[in-house]
Amino acid sequence: MTTRLVRKAIFPAAGLGTRFLPVTKAQPKEMLPLVDKPTIQYGVEEAIASGIEQVIMVTGGGKRAIVDHFDRSLELEHYLEERGRSDLLHILAEVDALSNELVITYIQQKEPRGLGHAVWTARLLVEGEACAVLLADDVILNDGEPCLKQLIDAHRKTGATVLAVRRVPRNEVSRYGIIATAGAKNGIYEVTDVVEKPSLEDAPSDLAALGRYVILPAVFDELEKGEPGAGKEIQLVDAIKRTIGSQPVVGIEFEGDYYDTGTVPGYLRANLTLAMKREGLREELVPLLQELLETSAEGSAPRGL
Repeated sequence: MTTRLVRKAIFPAAGLGTRFLPVTKAQPKEMLPLVDKPTIQYGVEEAIASGIEQVIMVTGGGKRAIVDHFDRSLELEHYLEERGRSDLLHILAEVDALSNELVITYIQQKEPRGLGHAVWTARLLVEGEACAVLLADDVILNDGEPCLKQLIDAHRKTGATVLAVRRVPRNEVSRYGIIATAGAKNGIYEVTDVVEKPSLEDAPSDLAALGRYVILPAVFDELEKGEPGAGKEIQLVDAIKRTIGSQPVVGIEFEGDYYDTGTVPGYLRANLTLAMKREGLREELVPLLQELLETSAEGSAPRGL
């Protein structure tokens, strides 16, 4: 099947981030740091490494910090130059380079009507092409081929809408969209249904669809109908589900380390895990963690906290 290149990626970034209040009252949740980089930057870097040419940021009110992050700060650069801080200037240059490697376009979702509505908001910029969707909350890191690149390769082979899937513990299936499948061929699952947050008894498998998609134009046609789903919001997974039967939908059990930063425990876990992998930080954290474990067992507070 002949397919066009996947050139564009949508980043829905209009959510209110209520799980992280009060910090997200004035700070976009996508800008919360994982060690020393905002979560959304990891996704943009993945898009670049996957061959994406244009990123479409769907934002809402109070998201100016995202725009500023990917723009140059001449005042800050001048300040650092005067003080000879070439090390920090190098860090800024790395961020600036991201917006030089692709086009970043911003469009506003006027009201919070769900993930599907946020994706639909970008329809005119997609121009009837298959495109990628990345959720900044889901950080997926891989020393080899990026997760999105794995999905794009599967789309080229199949011409299908592609979901990034991973097996989750059976007792956690109610947190995810779970796929039903007719089996796999060469590591690609044929998706026959998607059940949003099923009970353990109703879950068709333990394969959860996570925050990476390549979607066909037919998905936008379904989103156009504006049919509300869970939470009375327009859901992306529901629109994908309605294309099954008329359009191919497949799942890829991707390779890479997955971090769910959309909840406070998941965010803290991701920060700690990535910090422990960072040379220089790991040496400082190991003694602290050992002290925390010891003092927790003793029921007292650690020194210095």
